[in-house]
Amino acid sequence: MSIINEIKVSFRQGNTLHKLIYLNLGLFLTVQIVRIVLILSNSYDFYDEFLRYLAIPSNLDMLGRRPWTFISYMFLHEGFIHILFNLLWLYWFGMVFIQELGLKKLLSTYLVGGLMGGIFFVLFYNLFPVFEPVRDGAVALGASASVMAVVVAAATYRPDRRMHLVFIGPVRIGYIALAMFILTSLVDFSVNTGGKIAHIGGALTGFLFAYYYRRGKDIFRGFDRMMDRIASWFKPGKQHMKVTYKRPANDIEYNKQKISEQKEVDQILDKISKGGYDNLSAREKEVLFKMSGKK
Repeated sequence: MSIINEIKVSFRQGNTLHKLIYLNLGLFLTVQIVRIVLILSNSYDFYDEFLRYLAIPSNLDMLGRRPWTFISYMFLHEGFIHILFNLLWLYWFGMVFIQELGLKKLLSTYLVGGLMGGIFFVLFYNLFPVFEPVRDGAVALGASASVMAVVVAAATYRPDRRMHLVFIGPVRIGYIALAMFILTSLVDFSVNTGGKIAHIGGALTGFLFAYYYRRGKDIFRGFDRMMDRIASWFKPGKQHMKVTYKRPANDIEYNKQKISEQKEVDQILDKISKGGYDNLSAREKEVLFKMSGKK
């Protein structure tokens, strides 16, 4: 099997966290290949324009012509150190996130955190006069806002969980996330200001999601439904399928189904009364959300 085929298989079989890492690495390598080609062809002047087609601009006119940058910017890295630390943080806290909140919520948090980071960047640069001299040329790129959302969400949901740090030992992830946020988003705000504004948007997204999720409210529920609908468009053989939900064939089957569902909900509620909502598994939370939405 060739290396390319091995990568394809690994991507298909990997979970959401692995795919996010692959997407970031893939776009990073693409950027580096384009840079080398432009250097060898003596056309390096086009490199900045190439990046601007993928990075999110603060200029509203340009953003209107390039709306895809709201998505592409959160997978785009130019420097090796930039992508290295982003992917390390994503992997470390992504593993914690998956164990506590589940794979599906990881994708939602990454994407919504990135979107909010981009929105914060654009809003700040257009609302505050201090950015007027650089507004037309400013762009943001990188997964930092998305990663910050994942980090803060995991730490908000389980702040007392510990992570082992080299030379330090076990430290609560709540403290680690707080230190990371302060150092990368608040300290020396005059440097990489646009990126730090995006960090704040991502961090706020992760905090709000985990805060309400602990209390039984999923603020990403509508976003998840939209993503499921979009994903269904690309499933082979599903384009014209109409899905309907109907009552079982007879009253006996219907009553059995309702009793089974109610029994499962009662077990979940009993578990909450004994250990609290945080003690539920990701699947049990999903069941509770689905049943609460039924009329």
